Amino acid sequence: MELKLTAAQLEQLLNSAFPSGKGDNPLLVEEVRPGAARIRMRYREWMQRPGRVLSGPTLMAAADTAMYVAVMAHIGPELMTVTADMNLRFLNKGALGDVVAEASILKLGRRTVVMEVRVWSAAAPDTLVMHASGSYAIPSPKSPA
Repeated sequence: MELKLTAAQLEQLLNSAFPSGKGDNPLLVEEVRPGAARIRMRYREWMQRPGRVLSGPTLMAAADTAMYVAVMAHIGPELMTVTADMNLRFLNKGALGDVVAEASILKLGRRTVVMEVRVWSAAAPDTLVMHASGSYAIPSPKSPA
């Protein structure tokens, strides 16, 4: 699988397309390589739930973002690619810390990309917190006018 965008290009694209509004975007695109992408969400207090663990919505956002980054790394800057489906399995409590998600592409089709994602906390890197699988829909190419 050929890469169309680098990690730095993807991070810049995401920051311009989805501004955090507070100037404190926790998202880092750590790595893109053929067939995969890894992101990191730097820990912020709003990511925790009662019980001092990472919240489910934070983990879901990390998984979805990793899939989005993986898709665009391979198809180019197509911001209108969208989540078609996502299945989540929460495996362990997430220790408070940066959230790391790595998406692997299982199939890159013309209209659909099928992936799996592994999510963990940087505070406990040997403990898988969540596993996700899902797909993204790639928009139809624009027809020439």
